[in-house]
Parts: sequence; C-alpha cells; structure tokens
Amino acid sequence: MNRLLSLLALAVLALGSHSARAADAASLYSQHCLACHGAARLGGMGPALLPESLERLKRKDAQATIRDGRPATQMPAFGQVLSADEIETLTGWIYSPVSPPPSWSEADIRASRIEHFPKGSLPDARQGAVAKADPMNLFIVVEAGDHHVSVLDGDRMERIHRFPSRYALHGGPKFSPDGRYVYFASRDGWISKFDIWNLQVVSEVRAGINTRNAAVSADGRYVAVANYLPGNLVLFDADLRLLRVIDGSNFKGDARSRVSAVYDAAPRRSFVAALKDIPELWEISYDPAAQDIATGFVHDFKYKEGAFIPGFLNPRRSALEHVLDDFFFTQDYSEVLGTSREGRGQVVNLDARRKIAELDLNGMPHLGSGISWEYQGRRVAASTHLKDATVSVIDLKNWQTVATIPTLGPGFFLRSHENSPYAWVDSMMSPTARDTLQVIDKRSLAVVAQIRPEPGKTFAHVEFDRYGRYVIASLMEKDGALIFLDASTFKEIKRLPASKPIGKYNLFNKIQRSEGTSH
Repeated sequence: MNRLLSLLALAVLALGSHSARAADAASLYSQHCLACHGAARLGGMGPALLPESLERLKRKDAQATIRDGRPATQMPAFGQVLSADEIETLTGWIYSPVSPPPSWSEADIRASRIEHFPKGSLPDARQGAVAKADPMNLFIVVEAGDHHVSVLDGDRMERIHRFPSRYALHGGPKFSPDGRYVYFASRDGWISKFDIWNLQVVSEVRAGINTRNAAVSADGRYVAVANYLPGNLVLFDADLRLLRVIDGSNFKGDARSRVSAVYDAAPRRSFVAALKDIPELWEISYDPAAQDIATGFVHDFKYKEGAFIPGFLNPRRSALEHVLDDFFFTQDYSEVLGTSREGRGQVVNLDARRKIAELDLNGMPHLGSGISWEYQGRRVAASTHLKDATVSVIDLKNWQTVATIPTLGPGFFLRSHENSPYAWVDSMMSPTARDTLQVIDKRSLAVVAQIRPEPGKTFAHVEFDRYGRYVIASLMEKDGALIFLDASTFKEIKRLPASKPIGKYNLFNKIQRSEGTSH
C-alpha cells in the first residue's frame, strides 16, 4: 500500500512538473516569440513554429537559432536574455503539436494574399542583367542556409541577383511556360510569384499551414498547391487568387488524407495529385471542356443519366490497392510509377484509372526524382533509393527491373540530359559517402567516375545547363558553394559561394520537361 501511494505521489509530482514546464514554455513564447510568430504559432513576420514546419530543422539547430539569432533577418539573439534551460524549454514547446490542430480556411487564404506589384505595373520586357542573358539558360537556386534565392546567368556562370525568400522553401520551384515567372512554395504554406524579367516578387498568398509542393499548369493559367495541414489541394489562378479548395477526403467521405504531392501533366492538361493516407490518385483537369465526372451510378453516359460533376477543376479519382505518395510520369504522361513510403511500387494507367503492374523495388525508392532515357532501343526509367545503396533501372514497356546499379550509399537526386551519355547520382543519405557524386554511363549502366571535392561535406543535386555542356552541383553546407563541372570530363570549372544551396533549376530543362530532370 505504501509503495502504491509513493508511486501515485511521484506521478502527481511528475504531472505537476510537466504542467509547470508547459506553463513556463507558453509564458516564454508569449513574451519573446508571439509578436513575430503568431498566437497559434502559425507564423507572421516570422515563420510558423510547428513540428510539421520544423521537421527539416534539427532541435540543436533550433536552439542555436534562439540563442544566436539569424544574421540578415529580424530574428534577434536571445542568448543574453534566456538561460540554457529556458531555451531548451522553448525549443521543446515549438516542437510539440498544437491541440486541436490549427485550421486554415478559405477566408484565411483570401485574407493572406499580398500584391506587391499590381498586374501590368512592371515592364513587359526583360530588364538589366536579365536582358543580357539567354532567358532559357537562367538558373534559379534555392539557398536554405539563410533563406535566399539566387538567379544565375547560365552562359556566364555568374550570379546576377539574390533576394530573401520565405522560410524553408520546399519542392522545386515551378515556372510559367514563357519563362517569365517562377512560383515558390514554403514549408509553412506561402506561395510566392517572382517576376524573373524584373527581378521582383509580385504577389504572395498563404495556401496552407504545412505545404508539400506546388505545380503550375502548362498554359500558365493555374497553380495547384498540395497541403499536409490542413489536408487539401488548393487551386489558384496565375495571380494567386483563390479559385477553390478540394478537401483531402476519400470518395466515400469517411476518411481524410494529407495531400503529399501535385504535378502538372502537361499533355493531358491536368494536375495529378497523390494522397499520403488513403489509396486514391487524383487527376484534376484544367481543360474547360473536360468531360463530366461520374460520382455514382450511371444509367447512360451519352445522355448523362446519372450523378455527375463538372470535369473542370474537380478530382477524377483512381482507386488503388495501396497508398501512393511519391511518383514519376512516363515521358508521354500516360502512366504514373509510384510508391508508398513502405516501398510498395505500382504502375497506374491514368486513362484506365487503375493499377496495371507492380514494380520490384526495395529500399524506399525516390521516384519523384526519377529520370528516363533510351537504352538498347527501349525507354527505361531510373530511381534512387532512400534506404538502399542502389539505383534501379526499369523497362517502361514490361515494367521489369533491367538493372540494379550499386552506389556508395542511399541517394536522393538523380539527374541527366538528352545530350549527355551520363547520369549523376548522390549518396547524401549515407553517413560516410554523402560527400561523393557518382557518374553512371547510361549505355553500360556502370559507375564510371566519382567526384569528391570536399571530403566530409555533403555534395549533391546536379542540374545541367540547357545544352548539356556542364553541370552545377551543390556543396550543401552553410558556407557552401555552387560547383560548376564539365559534363564530359567531370573536371571542375569554377565555384560560386552559396549558403546551403539545396536545389538548382534550369529554365529550359524544366519548361521543356527534359527527360533528365524531375518534372
């Protein structure tokens, strides 16, 4: 009995201690953070401070940011104001979930929109250094170290502009078809439209609380945003005015999901979206003449006898056996190759709206970074693996694995170009080989070179220039660099300093949907 009473007393003390720590954390947040980061930690002048938004930031780095501040921003240093224990308490608070989960309504989205430059107020011609550059050989570089974006002249291999971005850009930026605008998605839901010709952010809107990525339609008229929180797909016009919100619920309406990815399927005039938590794949047509979608029993399709909704900007659902949350389009966009995070690979035909094959893939393939090329008279696709030191090569006619290429470690990015016989892959998920890029000969399917410019420093994410003459790779460190290498000899050409450059994107390759880069 005495032991039981002692245990109860300890439990009460522990609960009281936990409540006290929570109260202390809330008080510290209200005093020092609320003004910039919002009452519900949803962000304001500063970014959202939610576990979903901070998942790429290590706790020790968050503590360092609170203690030391962030240079060139409005984030001050609190090291002289808060004790080490208080900083640790505050860090725990911002990494704890908000209960109940915060919401973000259509009214919130509309109210968040910022128009920095009204439509038509900037010149309709390329200005300054942009006018002197090849407009299709420009690069957009996302620098995560200090949350900036750089614009590079691809011919001169020089930076021509650098500007601050929203916090933690995620998912590759997407371009308008004329190459004038680029759209960025931040972790905490902000979508920014940047005018490359005038080097200005022209409009912004907050589409959600935790965003995965955005897509731009092939005609440049629509923008789609995939949100984890709240789980939905949000559609805008090109000026980031809200058109509609599609809730991430299944066909029956009895289950909800996060929307894990959305991409443009240009030849189909549609967006394709993956759902992380329910086995459905969506195709949302932006063709005003799209056929109506049946939502129930249909007696006669020809005479529309049954339950239908408009095909324009509504999801056409493909029911799947397994969840698909990462995928790759075949080059003609008729099929999707996808996997769940558990590694279940499947091929979905977008016209038949069903699985037509399974893929023999292990080690958590990263098909979202897949590429394709012609190999011995047939089209193949290749993917890295997040948990396996291989690159898988798949025949796109019979869906069989053609080859499994050993690498130094699990990789994230795979890149090539139509004019190059080589594909480049990193091993950035490896604790020992993250500093080395490997070059695969697409003809022999063998690794033919290794590039390791800075031992111990992460070296990843290759992007080719529009002609396939050289590549830019990222030294992904706070005091990192953009390293230009000859695409044929693999020799270094030059370097530009950069703050953790996590991605580089060439306008021509992206707009033309190059087979050697993700779409």
